[in-house]
Amino acid sequence: MAFFGLIGLLVAFAAVAVSLLCLLVGHLMGLKGPRDSAETLLWGGHIATFCASVALTFCCGLLIFCFMTGDTSIQYVVEYRSNAEGLSGLLYKLAGLWGGREGSLLLWAWLIALFTTVLALRNMKILAALDNMALFVSQLVLAAFVGILLFSETNIPFVAMAASYFDTAGNLTNGAQLWGMNALLEHWAMAIHPPTTFIGYAGLTIPFAYALAALIVNDSSKTWVIRASRYTLLSWLFLGIGIGLGAVWAYVVLGWGGYWGWDPVENASLLPWLIGIALVHSFTVYRQRGAFKRWSVFCACIAFSFVILGTFITRSGVVQSVHAFAGDTVSLSIFLLLIVVSTLAGVVGLALRWRDFAPVGASDHIDSLLSKNAAYYFNNVAILLFTLLLAYLTVSGALPTWLPFGGQSFSAGSYNTIARPLGIAYCLIIAVCPLLAWKKTEGQQFWRRARAPGIGALALFALLLIYFITNLLPMYDAVATSGARAATVTDYGPSWYYLGLTLLGFLVASLLFFNSLFMLARGIRAFQKTQGRSLLAAALGMFRCRAATYGGFLAHLAMAVILVGLIGSSMYVVEKVDYLSYDPEIDGTQQNLKIWDYTLTYTSNSITELENGSDILYALQFDVYRGDTYVGQVNPAVQLATVTQQQKLLASVINFPDQDLFVVYRGVNAQGDYSMDVRVNPLISLVWIGFGLLMIGTALAALGRRRAVDTAANTEARTDTEQP
Repeated sequence: MAFFGLIGLLVAFAAVAVSLLCLLVGHLMGLKGPRDSAETLLWGGHIATFCASVALTFCCGLLIFCFMTGDTSIQYVVEYRSNAEGLSGLLYKLAGLWGGREGSLLLWAWLIALFTTVLALRNMKILAALDNMALFVSQLVLAAFVGILLFSETNIPFVAMAASYFDTAGNLTNGAQLWGMNALLEHWAMAIHPPTTFIGYAGLTIPFAYALAALIVNDSSKTWVIRASRYTLLSWLFLGIGIGLGAVWAYVVLGWGGYWGWDPVENASLLPWLIGIALVHSFTVYRQRGAFKRWSVFCACIAFSFVILGTFITRSGVVQSVHAFAGDTVSLSIFLLLIVVSTLAGVVGLALRWRDFAPVGASDHIDSLLSKNAAYYFNNVAILLFTLLLAYLTVSGALPTWLPFGGQSFSAGSYNTIARPLGIAYCLIIAVCPLLAWKKTEGQQFWRRARAPGIGALALFALLLIYFITNLLPMYDAVATSGARAATVTDYGPSWYYLGLTLLGFLVASLLFFNSLFMLARGIRAFQKTQGRSLLAAALGMFRCRAATYGGFLAHLAMAVILVGLIGSSMYVVEKVDYLSYDPEIDGTQQNLKIWDYTLTYTSNSITELENGSDILYALQFDVYRGDTYVGQVNPAVQLATVTQQQKLLASVINFPDQDLFVVYRGVNAQGDYSMDVRVNPLISLVWIGFGLLMIGTALAALGRRRAVDTAANTEARTDTEQP
């Protein structure tokens, strides 16, 4: 099996090399004028692209076959196989493909090949120079990945198992029977999280390829942006889904009660996602107003660079993380080279084409700070500066000590100190932007637009203020006076700053929420006015014709929901860590576990052998009361893989509309007492709801139609509702 896999990689690399040669020579010949031979070479380059995709599909299929059938002839399969049973077992066996460094690189290469195949299929009939060069650049990236898989000994997924690991009967021995998938990874969210993230990573190759292609052929029209926009939105969508699934996994599996800890690998996935926001908004201005041309090229290149930086962080070993793969020197050098080359390609290309990519007229010029031009500009600047700062702090531990913060690692609190005020400021920008006009906003015009959403925002803020006074403020006081836990709130500054930041965040979220609703309503009314339809018919008609507009407003509304959820679930968490004394004579505990207004009463414990025959589940059961009212049961557990002695904490959560009760059982001490960690996470449901709305909005923006029924409706609706 390993031999056939290596042959597949060799065929893929040869096909990529042929594709690159044909595309380059065909393009150069085409510069001298139309020639049949040039078209033949370009056509051959496209066919070779398909061959590479087929070869990599074979390689992935081969590994999946080995995982599913239990074939142990390939070392990678043995190292990352799962012995779970049932439907979940099938999912975990499939997840073995991306469970380790070698397989995840293969999956990534295959996804890049699929994207380039789609690009090639769309271009075969016309063989446009811009698309040819975009395909050439994406194939260069693919060549780097396949080259790493084929020529780097530490990254080859098809290494045969040594005979010394088998006994005479062909069974695994010499410790190899202990190998397998980490128990922490056997969760549905973690099984889906990597491929969705890698789809996002691979997809961002395409806007990067089109940006460089536009520079190469010197085409500053919006054609390349139109070509790349849908790829960009889809990539941003899948990258966001991947980040969200990772947060779900961290929340219910790692047992620390949170969903985001600013771990270096978490940051690595966030970097291209953040730059993707600036890229999407730059593309919008590029398409509609001929502005932000240089911004668009730069953001496309830097987004791809951050994708590679994330890979560098995850696989090089220079930054320590609980999520990182084992490091190797080849990944360190190759991915570092890719980061430098991709960044320089964009910077040097822009320098050479600076005049050619100048904005149309004075569309980039900012006449007033109170204008859409300024809002878009500050949107990009804020995102870029925060992303660069986040990247620097993430890798600072691996930097020389003579650099600022070199050799230092930063806690989650340090990141929160920076991210919270900057995040609120950014949401304020996207909240105010729809109220502004291009070039300059007149006071009367601003008041006309702000009046209705402002009233709604004040009403919503009043409701949030009541919740703050009755729930969050008492929680803050309880934590601030709790002793050891007090530092989790007091280290961020005096109470007036901490509480004031909360209220400011609620006010900004309220404004963003109602601005999004009212701007959508204005768009529908404008559409109704030009079409002469009923309000409902206009709403449905605008959705059919401009679903992307709906998606944009829904995404902004979702950001408001997420902001409220983030404030509650990260700034006002109440936690209790304690031991429950177990009395075997009564088969019970000597006291109840109390936290906030909850009481947990022990009822039983159990030890269960799982279906795979090798894992044991140690579980506790508690009845839960909120005040005097019974609200349900929790069953926290510890899952032990007896073969590898790996433990997985299975949290038990009761979800309420306003908060979660999060319960973790961590095992027993020498006296047999139960170690418990219980948290109350306020407003966390809004994080998940807002995230779901954000993904739906992004999907509508990526897949929805952008064509209006007629030009008049399109112009009026768009002018009144444009936003970043």
